[in-house]
Amino acid sequence: MAELILALDATDRKKAIAIAEACAPQLDAIKLGYPLILSCGLSIADDLEDLDLPLIADFKVADIPNTNRLIAEQVFDAGFASIICHGFVGRDSVQACVDVSADCGGSCFVVAEMSHPGATEFFHGGAAEKIARLAMECGADGIIAPATRPERTRELRKIVGTRKILSPGVGAQGGDAATIAKTVDGIIVGRAIYEAEDPGAAAEGFAHVRSGK
Repeated sequence: MAELILALDATDRKKAIAIAEACAPQLDAIKLGYPLILSCGLSIADDLEDLDLPLIADFKVADIPNTNRLIAEQVFDAGFASIICHGFVGRDSVQACVDVSADCGGSCFVVAEMSHPGATEFFHGGAAEKIARLAMECGADGIIAPATRPERTRELRKIVGTRKILSPGVGAQGGDAATIAKTVDGIIVGRAIYEAEDPGAAAEGFAHVRSGK
């Protein structure tokens, strides 16, 4: 089955920490994106350190190679275990993130196809497949592919082989955890957990997907 990853997009530091603590026993990793980081800064990683869970920096980095390198260095210096970058910016930009990740003992995941409806405007027609191949050629640890379109993720699995797929879109966006868990290595759940009245119980409701747990 798959790991359970919380997309923690709460923007209040105390609330975010409380949610993470309540959910931690059911989680395999926590993904932090711009909403929380812009509100609290990279130091939020220090506040979550005691949970002993890998932190994924979901910045969808998409810039020139030098800027990507500088961003990735800041991420790993702050204590994150993984970074997510975009692939459409090209090989050299992706390679910068992959290389920094390797140097720091971390992981790099490349967005091949996003989970929202609008993603189909540009990520279809072979574009996602091309990005997935590029990610593999650059030595990325895996890709991001949508839980909302499991048939697409199954196609991308053929390209990445045994390398990891993390899949957002479960819950609020309509992706089904049990369905996508058959194809991917990690499911990413955000609002269905952190906006729940009892986030810990909500996380427990998704814990059936976890491999070996």
